[in-house]
Amino acid sequence: MKILIETIPHSEQPYPTCGDFREESGVLHIRVSKEIGEDSALLVAVHELIEASLCKKRGISTESVDDFDMAYEKTRPEGDDSEPGDSPDAPYRKEHFFATNIERLMAEQMGVDWAEHDERILKLP
Repeated sequence: MKILIETIPHSEQPYPTCGDFREESGVLHIRVSKEIGEDSALLVAVHELIEASLCKKRGISTESVDDFDMAYEKTRPEGDDSEPGDSPDAPYRKEHFFATNIERLMAEQMGVDWAEHDERILKLP
């Protein structure tokens, strides 16, 4: 098993997201927008690692996650700040919720205020 986690400029994300995962040549690549800061980037990376692992274990392809996310972003109503994985139609909703719960627990242990963490993410273009 090989996992590569890195921060990248937000402009290099494949669609409007602060974290992305994909498997390439047997390597799980997790990319997080660096503009959110080190603590928030670590929290998002943990979220992506858990979500990716559960999706793989349950046969949910990265392509189906990406396809859903991109379609969701194209039809997102004005002022809607929800995450695609929160949608009842998301093929990875259960995995996303579990990953979010772990991310929240980790934030508490790190002393990161959840509202501030969320605000850093929402400020991304």
